[in-house]
Amino acid sequence: MAEIIASTLIEAVFQKLANEALKQVVRAKGIHFELKKLQKTLSRIQALLNNASNKEITNEAVQVWLNDLQHLAYDIDDVLDDLATEAMCREFTDQSEGSTSMVRKLIPSCYRNFSLSSKMHHKLDDINSKLQDLEKEQVTLGLTVKSGSLDVRDDTSKDKNRQSQTSLVDASSIVGRQVGMGGVGKTTLAKILYEDDQVNDYFEVKAWVCVSDEWDNFTISNIIFQSLTGETREFRDLNLLQVALRDQLRDKLFLLVLDDVWSESSDDWESLVAPFKACAPGSKIIMTTRKDKLLRQLGCGKLKRLQSLSHDDAMCLFAQHALGENSFNSHPRLKAPGEGIVRKCNGLPLALKAVGRLLRANEDEVKWKEIEDSEIWCLEDGGNIIPALRLSYHELPAYLKQLFAYCSLFTKDYAFDKEDLVLLWMAEGFLHKKVRLIKSTVERFGLECFDELLSQSFFQHSPNDESLFVMHDLINDLATSVAGDFFFRLEKEMGKNVRKRALDKSRHMSFVCEEYGAYKKFQGIEGAKGLRTFLSVGVKERWQSNYLSNKVLVDLIPQLQFLRVLSLSGYEISEVPDSIGKLKHLRYLNLSQTQITHLPENVCDLYNLETLILFGCSRLTKFPNNFIKLKSLRHLDIRDTPLLEDLPLGIGELKSIQTLSKIVIGGENDFSIAQLKDFQNLQGKISFKGLDKVRKATEAREAYLSHKRLTELEVEWSDVSDSSRNDTTENDVLDALKPYNECLKRLGIVNYLGLEFPKWVGDPSFRQLARVSIRGCKKCTSLPSLGQLESLKELSIQDMDDVKVLGSDFFGTGLAFPSLEVLSFEGMQGWEVWSTNGTSTTGVIKDAVFPCLKELHIMDCPNLVEISLKALPSLRDLRIHKCGDGVLRSLVHAAPSVTKLDINSISGLTNEAWRGVILDLKAVEELYVKHCHEMRYLWESEEAEASSKVLLNLKRLVVNYCENLVSLGEKDEEEYNYGNNLLTSLRSLEAGWCDNLKHLRCPDNIYWLEIKWCESITCVSFSSGGGQKLKSVSFHGCKKLMLKELREGGEKNRLLLINSKSMPTLDFVWIHFYPNLASIIEFGGNFIHLTTLSITHCKSTAESFFADLQLPSLTSLTNLEINDCPSMDAPRLWPPNLRRLFIGRLKKPISEWGPQKFPTSLVDLIVRGEEVTNWSQLSNLHLPSSITRLCIDTFHNLETVSEGLRHLTSLQHLTIFDCPKMKDLPETLLRSLLSLVIGRCPDLKERCSKGGSYWPQISHIPCIVTDIRRENRHWGSEQIWTKDLAASSL
Repeated sequence: MAEIIASTLIEAVFQKLANEALKQVVRAKGIHFELKKLQKTLSRIQALLNNASNKEITNEAVQVWLNDLQHLAYDIDDVLDDLATEAMCREFTDQSEGSTSMVRKLIPSCYRNFSLSSKMHHKLDDINSKLQDLEKEQVTLGLTVKSGSLDVRDDTSKDKNRQSQTSLVDASSIVGRQVGMGGVGKTTLAKILYEDDQVNDYFEVKAWVCVSDEWDNFTISNIIFQSLTGETREFRDLNLLQVALRDQLRDKLFLLVLDDVWSESSDDWESLVAPFKACAPGSKIIMTTRKDKLLRQLGCGKLKRLQSLSHDDAMCLFAQHALGENSFNSHPRLKAPGEGIVRKCNGLPLALKAVGRLLRANEDEVKWKEIEDSEIWCLEDGGNIIPALRLSYHELPAYLKQLFAYCSLFTKDYAFDKEDLVLLWMAEGFLHKKVRLIKSTVERFGLECFDELLSQSFFQHSPNDESLFVMHDLINDLATSVAGDFFFRLEKEMGKNVRKRALDKSRHMSFVCEEYGAYKKFQGIEGAKGLRTFLSVGVKERWQSNYLSNKVLVDLIPQLQFLRVLSLSGYEISEVPDSIGKLKHLRYLNLSQTQITHLPENVCDLYNLETLILFGCSRLTKFPNNFIKLKSLRHLDIRDTPLLEDLPLGIGELKSIQTLSKIVIGGENDFSIAQLKDFQNLQGKISFKGLDKVRKATEAREAYLSHKRLTELEVEWSDVSDSSRNDTTENDVLDALKPYNECLKRLGIVNYLGLEFPKWVGDPSFRQLARVSIRGCKKCTSLPSLGQLESLKELSIQDMDDVKVLGSDFFGTGLAFPSLEVLSFEGMQGWEVWSTNGTSTTGVIKDAVFPCLKELHIMDCPNLVEISLKALPSLRDLRIHKCGDGVLRSLVHAAPSVTKLDINSISGLTNEAWRGVILDLKAVEELYVKHCHEMRYLWESEEAEASSKVLLNLKRLVVNYCENLVSLGEKDEEEYNYGNNLLTSLRSLEAGWCDNLKHLRCPDNIYWLEIKWCESITCVSFSSGGGQKLKSVSFHGCKKLMLKELREGGEKNRLLLINSKSMPTLDFVWIHFYPNLASIIEFGGNFIHLTTLSITHCKSTAESFFADLQLPSLTSLTNLEINDCPSMDAPRLWPPNLRRLFIGRLKKPISEWGPQKFPTSLVDLIVRGEEVTNWSQLSNLHLPSSITRLCIDTFHNLETVSEGLRHLTSLQHLTIFDCPKMKDLPETLLRSLLSLVIGRCPDLKERCSKGGSYWPQISHIPCIVTDIRRENRHWGSEQIWTKDLAASSL
């Protein structure tokens, strides 16, 4: 690898030396002689590199020589980059108008005062001396000039017909279906099974998780949950996540693929699979792994270790990839070397595929023989890299080798974006190879390089997102192996000394974006003075918050003066330090999804900056004033910046712009859409704001969007009507903005002011268009014809008040919406008729529509009364809000396969109307009913008698805000018992805010029961007397809920609602705002499965309730909340495995509880409501040193915590809330903190703010919050409580 980077760097050096502007600076500095001398020496050394590349394989001394040369090449490039930057600075000065004094104010002093003088002379002399020493070593090493120059293969000779490969598997191309060691095809076989039609028909739900070498139960569970639900939810705790996952999986046939498992811990396994026990019998897990220890621990005794491919199968697979055929019959001359290569691949499909693609379309027998006889096959120390993969890499052109090695910065299974990787390559200077095509760009050349690596299987599509890419683990290992010392990936668990040794030699570094980026993690990096890359990798979920120590920004990054790539994406950074503007070599700056409000003015001094990514900066309000100085800028991504209402001043002068993702027309800087004509290479994603300021269609036409390769386009007008504009103008403007049709994948139209849409909207020629959104176009009386868009998968129509009829014009001629999967209508106030009927010229009725539709949402369409949809065979998810009952009845009747029904505020939905709906709900599994006030029951006695025909598959039922609902069934209030026959599949039942609900009869098989604020409910009962399978019980504000009555032998027996006898499997118990706790719960038995118990705001008179509670017997209990129960005593003994405790406001103050002995398992503690002034007064608590999170809440008189907490040496997170007299912090513990949260503590807030007395001691803490509201007082803590629970405990 070293010779590749050295040779490509030297080539870049030559290009810079040829730059005329740089030559002028060189002459002005008087260093022309030194650079000329350097150039001559480099020319001679470059000629040696091709010969060195062959010797490197077996000669360690050559490797050392090349490494030294590479370091020098980096140093030379940095010196020349300094000179080139000053040349750019001078050029800007020359081009600027006005007086010299005005111009010089714009020029950074570091450039004005740039002086090489004796220091630069000395540095160049030192470099020349080292280069000459390296040249002299060539004789010792046996290096000779070979062909006079570096042999770099020309990329134009590639097979143009070779297709990029994807991770989708063609089963017919698989030869032998075995699994086993790395590269044998385990994942491929799993994919075949996963996508098999019979498998899809058998399993109801599926999920695929790539586990890799770091097992994380939370991450794996979250991926599974997202795969099942298609939604992203925030879970701060594994327990809550797994409960939600269990609820999704309950009684469903589930297939899970755990790909590439390395863990050997059965504890990891047991924790992960706990929710899967709720699945239906017949559910399966497929695991691919190279290790069998875990499988043996799980009792899989008879393991079949699958073998590699046989020789014949291997020959067939190799021929497929090398020759495009199944054998060598038509290429007999190549069979002998082919057999030799196949034997050396040891039957590994990955190796055969890689080498086969390397030789694809190359029928030169000599070349095949060279591959067969390569010394790489014989390397003794290959770093566990399959020789065939190393050989495949070795045969790449030099420039591709460097690009591939750069990907060693990505962690295993990291999914990366193609375009973003190309921008990184460009920033590093790896794409300096001359672009031959006149209209081509460096970026397009980079995309060609990417496609070449993809075609040779170095990359593959991500299994979870086809738009992203990953590397196979073995390919990732290969990249790490060939990258050598110059690329470094900072892992989570890596000692300081290891970091320092690695970073002393590194030029490129990446690190995983994680929740808390502590300064100590990066210690040692300050010594890597030549570091060029500081790259955060990882994907930030919407609900995640990641924090980076301020010292990294202020103290560390300014020392890395040669940075070209700086990515701090995904961190909660609110301010960018001025020092960023002094990183004059910087080409790529990524501050996406941070909390910044602005950029410092001196960012405009970054003359080399090519890429600025501010995507998702929701608080960004403005750009620096001198943005025009960024002459090198090519990519500006400002998507999702709602507060940014202006483009940078002078951006129209930056002619190199290719990405400008958000374009604000007008604004204070008065940007005109016609200025886009100068951006000849504008491409990618664009969102127009303020199109109502475009006065003439000719202005829009000058943007030439039809000539720009856009993948996403959103056009938006102001929602404020302008009476001076006419409808024709709006139509002409939108018509003039027609994009190039071959690339567009997403289209959005917002607040369009015309009466109708131009013909191009919905034109079938847009073959790639997959997502369309139209909203707020309130003057339009009809929708565009979208039905013939062959790739359209998602369509959203919103706030189109004047549309009354959807008919044949919307669907077009022929099969309509052939690929549509998700359809949403919202806020269509005037919509009355939805008709699919259309008569062709032959008189044949055509209503074949939506064959693939899976989700349909119709919300706030109150006047829709007529729907003529005949059949929706694929529909599974139906959501209807604020519509009439006729819409509901029509759609349910047309969609017999709906499994999820969500209805809200359905007018006219009486019991009689609902009866017509319920009989069609034969497949429904999830039913959500909200604000349906005319219903008294969900089913009447007739349906109950015919219970075998209704709600047969219902698994989850949620009923909220139904004011007149009395009970679920008409006869529930009586002794009529039909519950054994009805809702036998129901597992989860939730009811809330139903003011007249009095009686709730639950099926025996229920697992999850939650009742909130049903203040009239008096009885909850089970059909056969008990919830033997109940896992979770939650009661909130049900003050009249009493004992249940069980009829046995004609007699009524009173039985506590919650007890271990009738509910032996309880896992969660939450009781809030209940006056008489002892009347519904009894802990006399042993709840051996209980993990979470939360009791709050219970004004019970049972003073001894907790005194008698046998908490030590609850060995599974890990989460406990006892809060705001003023009549209750604190427990005397605690569960032995308790991990999280929230306690306070009980009968006695904490200081009077007596000596406590908390278990050493306790890690998270929230204490609330005490009147002591000094924490040392709570010495009776004897807090264990195991605590990592501590929240002190509502201690109104507390002044100091400097005493009493010193022994908490494991503490990482400290929250102090509503302690208005608090003045100090436990100073001895501050060094280890990862988060410090302060709220309603005025003195402490002042001391902990920037410039405050505590700031020097706490500035290293990644998360510092000094002003929070009550609802966020447990900021940063892994909460065991749900949002509802937290809200109720305020």
